[in-house]
Amino acid sequence: MMFTLTEVASLNDIQPTYRILKPWWDVFMDYLGLVMLMLAIFAMTMQITKDHVACLPYPEEAGEASGTDNPQCTTLKASSPTATGAPTTTSMPLVTTGRSNKAVTGVLPTDRPTAAQKTFPQYEPRGVKTNLDFQQYVFINQMCYHVALPWYSKYFPYLTLIHTLILMVSSNFWFKYPKTSSKIEHFVSILGRCFESPWTTKALSETACEDSENKQRLTGSSSGPKQVSLEGKEEGADANQSTPMLGVKFSADKPLAEVPSSMTILDKKDGEQAKALFEKVRKFRAHVEDSDFIYKLYVAQTSVKTVKFILILSYTSTFLAKISFKHCCEPDMEQLIGYKRFYCTHNMAFMLKKLLITYMALILIYGITCLYSLFWVFRRPLKEYSFEKVREESSFSDIPDVKNDFAFLLHMVDQYDQLYSKRFGIFLSEVSENKLREISLNHEWTFEKLKQHVTRNAHDQQELHLFMLSGLPNAVFDLTDLEVLKLELIPEVRFSAKVSQMTSMQELHLCHCPAKVEQTGFAFLRDHLRRLHVKFTDVAEIPPWVYLLRSLRELYLIGNLNSENNKMIGLESMRDLRHLKTLCLTSNLTKIPTNITELSPHLLRLEVHNDGTKLLVLNSLKKMTSLIELELHNCELERIPHAIFSLTNLQELDLKLNNIRTIEEIISFQHLKRLTCLKLWHNKILTIPASIGHVKSLEALHLSHNKLESLPSALFTLHKLRHLDVGHNSITVLPPDVGLLNNLQHLAINSNKLEALPKPLFRCTKLKVLCLGHNALITLPESVGQLVQLTQLELRGNCLDRLPAQLGNCRLLRKNGLIVEDHLFDTLPVEVKESISRETNVSFGGL
Repeated sequence: MMFTLTEVASLNDIQPTYRILKPWWDVFMDYLGLVMLMLAIFAMTMQITKDHVACLPYPEEAGEASGTDNPQCTTLKASSPTATGAPTTTSMPLVTTGRSNKAVTGVLPTDRPTAAQKTFPQYEPRGVKTNLDFQQYVFINQMCYHVALPWYSKYFPYLTLIHTLILMVSSNFWFKYPKTSSKIEHFVSILGRCFESPWTTKALSETACEDSENKQRLTGSSSGPKQVSLEGKEEGADANQSTPMLGVKFSADKPLAEVPSSMTILDKKDGEQAKALFEKVRKFRAHVEDSDFIYKLYVAQTSVKTVKFILILSYTSTFLAKISFKHCCEPDMEQLIGYKRFYCTHNMAFMLKKLLITYMALILIYGITCLYSLFWVFRRPLKEYSFEKVREESSFSDIPDVKNDFAFLLHMVDQYDQLYSKRFGIFLSEVSENKLREISLNHEWTFEKLKQHVTRNAHDQQELHLFMLSGLPNAVFDLTDLEVLKLELIPEVRFSAKVSQMTSMQELHLCHCPAKVEQTGFAFLRDHLRRLHVKFTDVAEIPPWVYLLRSLRELYLIGNLNSENNKMIGLESMRDLRHLKTLCLTSNLTKIPTNITELSPHLLRLEVHNDGTKLLVLNSLKKMTSLIELELHNCELERIPHAIFSLTNLQELDLKLNNIRTIEEIISFQHLKRLTCLKLWHNKILTIPASIGHVKSLEALHLSHNKLESLPSALFTLHKLRHLDVGHNSITVLPPDVGLLNNLQHLAINSNKLEALPKPLFRCTKLKVLCLGHNALITLPESVGQLVQLTQLELRGNCLDRLPAQLGNCRLLRKNGLIVEDHLFDTLPVEVKESISRETNVSFGGL
């Protein structure tokens, strides 16, 4: 079975896209391999179709006539077939007489003169007459072909073909091996897409435009060196550079609006494809940079080719001299044909020698190329690749250097065309990716679209909430009437100088949004921002410029602020928050950070909302003497901290969601002359001590969601008390002394176990809210009509069977303020129901 040249050459074929990974030496060796392949196939064709030997009998008497046993014969090792068909080595003479003998193709019959008889007249022909002339010489020729010819003369074309195929396979093995071919295929695919991506062209064009602008700026400012210095600071900054100010680095990126309009226009489909390419490049880099297997395999296959070249050249050169035209054959068939020795010629000897010389020359050139390839591989570290030149020529100075297989593949690409690596580097730059995101983002989020998302919040402020965008759209800065801006899960937020247009904005929310601000934009935020909410995972994510907002009034920090990182909360930077009045820390603190004491001269409200972590150290609170409000929520406190009693200006204390069981220390609150509101709700308090009566300044007391069973009489000596909440406890009796609270406006005793209400309760004529729901009340006294200022009455969840008609005297009570079952409401007289309903209608009509 024969193979065509095309079929065999396909072993050396690779995908056209892989050619970018073929340096010139690999391409040259591929062509040499094709030439050697053609030579091998040509030699095989000639040998199969033309190769044979022609033999003449060589009598023993010829040696005697010449005076020697074997005239001009030398001994050589020849191959003879064995029973299995494999050649073996035998010793036989080689005849090289100086005469010109006419070659015949067989053994001549003995009944007519032969060439041997003419050559040796004294020789009398002798032989065995078999009448098989043609069969005899065919037999002898074939026998001597296998016995007399050296093995290399017979198998040279086949060896050449095998060696060539091995070299071809070695050259392209890294393209075929599964562990490397998949990575190479992926790399070539990504590289081609990056090269052809419209974003690559736009990014490089933008760089060229920026270079041109810089040159024009430098040329036009030659007359004013001071102006050059100023512009160099403000406009000539690179995308990754930053301008230091007050100890904090601010991004000095040029606003995208300064980019030529032609550069900002990008087809949406092209933009999405470019963003997908950035993600693919990022994943491919992470996958390939971990290994150097491709590099090692390429070195191994190059080394195999070099060793193969040395091996072929060494043994081929030794057989070159053994290819001869004349041979002496002793087939050991004297009994069959009458002759012991034959004189043979090999018709392909001359051509085989020339082909072998040509093959050796090609192998030598191939080997020199392999040696150069090895020299290139080991000359410099190919497992490291630097984009320094690309960084110098473009504005993307953040393009990282790569290593291992990623670096090696880029080195190989550079041997093909360095433009591929330059274009590929664009997709390794975060600055480039951010610019692409900005262009796509601004194209999608126009001013009109943003305006549609503006809403009114509970404080009747214009609010915009942006969630999970790739960045902050430039059109946001055109919303000059916006008051509250909420940004959530936006990976790249940058406030440019255009933020100064948002003159109405006073509140900003940054929820897991790393934010950068330009110097001009920071100056505006520093002087105009009043409230800032920052939610983060680690304290290091808080933007440094936050601690320099000198006009800030309220700061809310939500995230991990454990004791190990307290020094990173702001260190001494909080000193610049000179007008901060409210600080809220929602975290997992084990102690109050010491550096917040720097705010003590002006901080009025401090909130610590823990996640259940026990707050152990509160000594820093003693220095916060200016505090008016203090909240310690969910801090696992078991008692009221003594440090609180040093806060002489404290007006409101909230210890919600703790583990407080006893409040014996409450007597110490009598020293806090300004304390008006005490919130001890959502704890485990069992009793209220009588010493509560000493805290005469209290106006509001919250004790709901505890385990109270009774209320002490001393509680009702607090004549300033206006708000009392003891709901969600286990109180069975409301003492009659409750009538002493003449200023009481809000009483909540819902979700308890009350069965009756004391009549003195209705002396509290200033009551506006009375919550009695979910108790065990049987009747509602008629004296409830005395509460003429009542606006809300909750009775749902009791055992009432009717409502007193005197509710009609509560002229401020409206139907939506009367929380009761419908069937009970129907028990009221018609005129009362109409009065309540009419008042409701009139009220809404007035609105």
